[in-house]
Amino acid sequence: METQNTRERHKLGGISIFTKEYELLDGHKKRLVQQVADGSIIKRFEKTPLPTKSSDVVCPHFLELKWAYGCPFNCAWCYLKGTFRFLETKTKPVFKDREKVRLHTEALFDTVQYPKEILNTGELADSLMGENVKKPFSTFIIPLFEKQNQHKVLFLTKSDNTKHLIEIENHKQAIISFSLNTLENAERWEIGAPPVAKRIEAAKAVYEAGYETRIRIDPMLPFPESKWKESYKGLIDQIFSKFTPERITIGSLRGLQSTINGTTDTSWVEYLSEWSNWGRKIELNFRYDMYSTIINYLKDEHNYKNVALCKETKEMWKTLGMDYKKIKCNCVW
Repeated sequence: METQNTRERHKLGGISIFTKEYELLDGHKKRLVQQVADGSIIKRFEKTPLPTKSSDVVCPHFLELKWAYGCPFNCAWCYLKGTFRFLETKTKPVFKDREKVRLHTEALFDTVQYPKEILNTGELADSLMGENVKKPFSTFIIPLFEKQNQHKVLFLTKSDNTKHLIEIENHKQAIISFSLNTLENAERWEIGAPPVAKRIEAAKAVYEAGYETRIRIDPMLPFPESKWKESYKGLIDQIFSKFTPERITIGSLRGLQSTINGTTDTSWVEYLSEWSNWGRKIELNFRYDMYSTIINYLKDEHNYKNVALCKETKEMWKTLGMDYKKIKCNCVW
């Protein structure tokens, strides 16, 4: 159940803050910020409705910080290929006006009466794709968040360009999350992205610099058929030989029709045989096998239990014996 928006005005420049009462996954209701001004910079991701059917995916609604869009890498299954398929720039990185980003972010900071949030900079872009410009994005946005202690900024990346992150001394309001996959999957479909080993080394470096460091293993798929279990177990061992992530979020291959229409390499689509309200998915039993393999290996070999699922169905959460109402995935506290 939702109420009508209520508007508040930020004192600097008259920037409007829109709020809405949301029903949360656990059934509670809470008034949260829906967007700042026109929503072009800060807006809540709410494309996934509350799950009711067994095939509905679970995804808590988080705030996006849309500082840029696009990605320098060319992963075959990237949903940005569908999102931006009608733009002239396609998935080429495009950066928004920094002053507008600053003003809208500071406006959010002034709404202290609403709950703390994690602002995701990596939903429509690779969060580290702005590190090679004259004023790296990390050196702009992290000090901005350090001026307050309520909200945090989340970086999600496949990049290994962490030089500027490491040079920033104060970063308690920043979270860095790395997207990983097996060597075989990365070489086959994550074209242009740094090798997985380099991403893990980059994650280790920011972890040692004191950042809260998370990992996403997504999208998982049973490739190559003869050794995918060994490959994912090897990836886990590779991560834990370097550092222990604050949390790990796992997800399986999925394909919105717009993504499938927007990509040139559709070889991965053959793995998708089921439907959800977030596109096509790998068959349930295969997904269960992949998830249970990872979850049990983490528990048995590394005594690690901070695991959540990304955009998975109610049915899968139930099959794994996990409570989606207590979800602690990559994009939330």
